Amino acid sequence: MLERYLVEHCSPTLASLKTANLFSYSYPSEDMLYRYVEAWHQQLSVKGVSVEVLRKKDNVALIYVYRRDRLGQDLSHPDTAAFLQDYGYENLSVTEAIARLKGRFEQGEEFPHEIGLFLGYPLGDVKGFIQNAGKNSKCAGCWKVYCDECEAVKLFAKFKKCRDVYTRLFQQGRTVLQLTVAV
Repeated sequence: MLERYLVEHCSPTLASLKTANLFSYSYPSEDMLYRYVEAWHQQLSVKGVSVEVLRKKDNVALIYVYRRDRLGQDLSHPDTAAFLQDYGYENLSVTEAIARLKGRFEQGEEFPHEIGLFLGYPLGDVKGFIQNAGKNSKCAGCWKVYCDECEAVKLFAKFKKCRDVYTRLFQQGRTVLQLTVAV
């Protein structure tokens, strides 16, 4: 069941084109949710992909699929680290940063906008989104673009093509594990 969601929503991460993806998943029971997530985490971790629950609310889970090494590189960039410190991220090891992100979800109803950095979005676009309250973007695709529109449009097209190819291959019988690139 979760396989289709992984292909539809996480193809760029599975293909190692993007740091991470996120999707909502309605689950029948909490026990079932954690069994699915743990099973996929175990299978995909051999290829460098991690799967975990960021938040649960009203039987809907926010599933985070990411490349741990790439996320570590993203978070260690000096400008990103400085920005995240303003949001209470004191330790930017992948484990600690994700724990803080989960804590930010628990603190309130608002979606923590710095999550874009955990998804591989450019820092300038994350800052632009926050400063403009989500308005006045140059364009929108996987995220709202405030800086390099040309580069973003190219990436959006690349991600869409990846999703289309992965969806077709999945429908032809390829498994998620077969579609996941090892890095």
